[in-house]
Amino acid sequence: MQNTIKHIALAILTLTVSFSFAQEREKDTIDAGVVNVVKPYTPTISDAFKIKETPTLNDSTTGKKKVINYNIFSIPVASTFTPAKGKAANVDKEKPVKLYDNYASLGVGTYTTILGEVYLNHALSRTERVGGYFSHHSSAGDIDGVNFDNNFSETGLNAHYSQKLGDYSWKVDGGFQLQTFNWYGVPDQSIETFDVDHSFYTANFGGNINFEDAIINKGSVLYRRFGDNQDSGENRFILKSEFDVPVADVLINTEVTIDYLGGSFDKNYFINEELNYSNINFGLAPSYQMIEDDLTLNLGLNLVYLNNSEASDSKFYIYPNITASYRLVDELLIAYGGIQGGLIQNSYYDFAQENAFVSPTLFIIPTDQVYNTSLGIKGKLSNSVSYNISGHYLADNNKALYKANPFLGNAEENYQNGNSFGIVYDDLTTFSIAGELNVDINRNFKLALKAEYFAYDTDNEAEAWNLPDIKASAFLDYQIDEHWYAGANLFFIGERKDEFRQEGVLVFAEPVTMTLDSYLDANMHLGYKVNGQLSVFAKANNLVNQDYNRWLNYPVQGIQFLAGATYQFDF
Repeated sequence: MQNTIKHIALAILTLTVSFSFAQEREKDTIDAGVVNVVKPYTPTISDAFKIKETPTLNDSTTGKKKVINYNIFSIPVASTFTPAKGKAANVDKEKPVKLYDNYASLGVGTYTTILGEVYLNHALSRTERVGGYFSHHSSAGDIDGVNFDNNFSETGLNAHYSQKLGDYSWKVDGGFQLQTFNWYGVPDQSIETFDVDHSFYTANFGGNINFEDAIINKGSVLYRRFGDNQDSGENRFILKSEFDVPVADVLINTEVTIDYLGGSFDKNYFINEELNYSNINFGLAPSYQMIEDDLTLNLGLNLVYLNNSEASDSKFYIYPNITASYRLVDELLIAYGGIQGGLIQNSYYDFAQENAFVSPTLFIIPTDQVYNTSLGIKGKLSNSVSYNISGHYLADNNKALYKANPFLGNAEENYQNGNSFGIVYDDLTTFSIAGELNVDINRNFKLALKAEYFAYDTDNEAEAWNLPDIKASAFLDYQIDEHWYAGANLFFIGERKDEFRQEGVLVFAEPVTMTLDSYLDANMHLGYKVNGQLSVFAKANNLVNQDYNRWLNYPVQGIQFLAGATYQFDF
């Protein structure tokens, strides 16, 4: 009680003092003013005073806590609620698609076209497989405006055996191919016809082996024999091996290559003199990859030793092998570039596969690609859309160019009538810029667009013969529903240049430069899946029906239709 009285008295005294001070302040004659602080305010923090003792409470009214005991009195309550048992919802499961190891396909179409394929793949055990592949494509030709035979046929047979063991896997394969064509591009189709057929044959045998967790990563070997019905022949042997070499706690990936090429032609184009060629090159390409955050850098060299035994000459080449990429914005924007080079081993086989109308009179040497620089950006605009924009600048010494052979007035062979192509070599620099766009939506719709522009600069030749200034392509695949599917592809090739000598003019006379027009080749297909094993299809080629010239004086077939069926099966 005494403490309460003290508190009330203290409060009354405080109010009285405050009122008096306020009255005094109203009578103050000092005017208010502005105080300018010259020195900036620099506060300091002093140590806080901490109470180190627990204060004692001295209050007469403080009471003691009363102990309270709680007791629970349970009363049972009757309930009629019975929870229902949970039941799992039914989930509709798609029936897994049955995959077959083998298939056979056959189609027939206009121009007496036959297209057939058979692929076989059989598991001998859990680790062994054996298989084979047979293909045939032929057509009677019947090209408008061509009086000479223009049919073609390509038949191939391949077989393979593979085995996968614990630490390594290996595979051997071999095959044979027969191709028949005609040199039907005679400039004057009104002359009396003669036999212009020729054929190629190919036999190959090889294998590869892959190791896991070993110094040697992989290796491969290939032997190929290529020839024709003009007594020409070529042998190619390629041995490759890739392994890792530890150097100062880092691994240097190294690729070793041995590439032998040798062959002969029965005669030269102008004189009856045999042509022989033979060379072997040894390659060593060490490289180191560094990955740090968003940067991936590959540093390497390509060392090549070439021994040309036919010319009794040898040379050593050093090429850069440097590539890099950097993620600027995750997967949206990736910058990349590089500078590479190499020795390209040209061969009769490669030339004949690209241009089936070459003459069996070629002079064959390798191409020295001094450098191939590239710079570009790529990325994904979304999960289904990706792009790629790039530019290239190449320098090739002894670049192989296809060039029409001259017409010989005293032609002895069926390819000496201005209807075949030879190979010329020149130092060529190429600038190109390309763009790609890929769309893939749920794997049911796929679209790929690509376009590339080229600019060439030759050293000796008047033009970069038969090289286009523009290339463009479009590919479309669409799974309409469970049964129907469709697709299309378009190819656009820009203008090209070639050279031709008129009939009766001497070989050394001034040639005439010819311009081959650009062309568009549009193709489409439609298919229906009857069941899990059988499907039928229809194809249409060259829909715009352009009688364009792929090579000088070599028109192609017009619009073509083909229909067939494919059957999948297991043994």
